[in-house]
Amino acid sequence: MHASTPYRRAAVIGGGVIGISWTGLFLAHGMDVVVSDPRPDVREQVLAGLDEIAPALAELGLPTADMADRLRFEPDLAAAVADADVVQENGPERLTVKQEIWRTVEQAAPAHALLATSTSGIPATAIAEAMRQPERLVVGHPFNPPHLVPLVEIVPGERTDAQVLLDARDFYASLGKKPQILRKEIPGFVANRLQSALFRECVHLVAEGVVTEAELDEIVTASIGLRWAVAGPFRTFHLGGGPGGLPHFLQHLGRAMEAAWPGLGSPSFDEPTVALLTAQAEEAFAGEPVGDLAARRDRAQIALMRALAGTSHEPTEEAAA
Repeated sequence: MHASTPYRRAAVIGGGVIGISWTGLFLAHGMDVVVSDPRPDVREQVLAGLDEIAPALAELGLPTADMADRLRFEPDLAAAVADADVVQENGPERLTVKQEIWRTVEQAAPAHALLATSTSGIPATAIAEAMRQPERLVVGHPFNPPHLVPLVEIVPGERTDAQVLLDARDFYASLGKKPQILRKEIPGFVANRLQSALFRECVHLVAEGVVTEAELDEIVTASIGLRWAVAGPFRTFHLGGGPGGLPHFLQHLGRAMEAAWPGLGSPSFDEPTVALLTAQAEEAFAGEPVGDLAARRDRAQIALMRALAGTSHEPTEEAAA
């Protein structure tokens, strides 16, 4: 089924990995999509990318036949957004470039259009400094790949209108996503900060020779990955506190955990560390093409999300899409 959404026409700015993913999701939910990217090979790249993600979209129960019939390409940015109900920007992660994009979009897009940037680290406040109506811009940051992973972080700028936040939440939810509105701006937002903090210790443990990359991946998927997929950190430790819950956990184990924090690693991507990580990655992953690994990951991800949806009595498509 197509999403029930008032947004029927989407303009996707940027035809890279994230832009292709958004494009596929929008098309699979029945939207008309125009992709704007000045690269001469953007059509070939986007169509090839859509072919790659179509199996995952179909596995989610979304229609993928003839998706490209509602897709067109327009290198002129102003023309691309002229009739858009929603603009999803995924341009280069450079402030001056994004400011120029949004200066043009604001002037050319309809007054009702939802304006969202997929920036992974630049605050909406900084981008919107170039706009006459900064209250219209919101961060709509997905967790890669956007067509599959449910999370979208909706982040306001200092002047973002509260209704824009709600509109963005409703739009992404209508596509089966699980949007979260952050209460204030912070560099890197939430999911990437958490990912970075954990990966920092992963790099430290491998660099120190405690485990290999392959062994660490096994440890995470057999423990924290499973646990956090079901409950998340705070709920997990709440359950770890027995009948007393999280307060009991913090009272009895919190100080011991805190005492260990200074001993966590502070690695750097210096030449020896990069060489070690590269060599282990080649040993662990070089035997199989990245595309095959990604396809297997996507199938497993869908199976996991379906299982979680079944336990929470949520519709499979909404939870997985």
